[in-house]
Amino acid sequence: MKIFVRPLLIANLVVLSALWVGAAQAATPYVSATVEGALAPGVYGRIDIGNAPPPPLIYTQPVVIQRSPVMVQQPLYLHVPPGHAKKWSKHCARYNACGQPVYFVRVDGDDDYERVKYREHRDYKEKKDKHHGKGHGKGDHDD
Repeated sequence: MKIFVRPLLIANLVVLSALWVGAAQAATPYVSATVEGALAPGVYGRIDIGNAPPPPLIYTQPVVIQRSPVMVQQPLYLHVPPGHAKKWSKHCARYNACGQPVYFVRVDGDDDYERVKYREHRDYKEKKDKHHGKGHGKGDHDD
């Protein structure tokens, strides 16, 4: 009896660990949330519209990177940064939406938000690089 118990115990542990690893791999770090009220510039992700009319879109046709061969899927509505919509094949995995039709939602204020974000980045970079090229580290020393 003792001989059969040990292999069964080991087999059960292997099966449980395989299930646990599979569940961990299936989990994604992104959270699906329902957006209520007005959409905010700079807040990106999936939008569950329910029975509401579709929001304003960037493209009139849904974008699909890989077609699902069997199932017809409902389109997703996503609010993504402008660069993600332009190069969707590069970013679709981040949203777990590569095989699904996707409508990109246009949000008023996105252009202003991106412009301010770029300006802040540019101003920071200019301050950081203010003294580069003025003899720092290239042998131009006043000894």
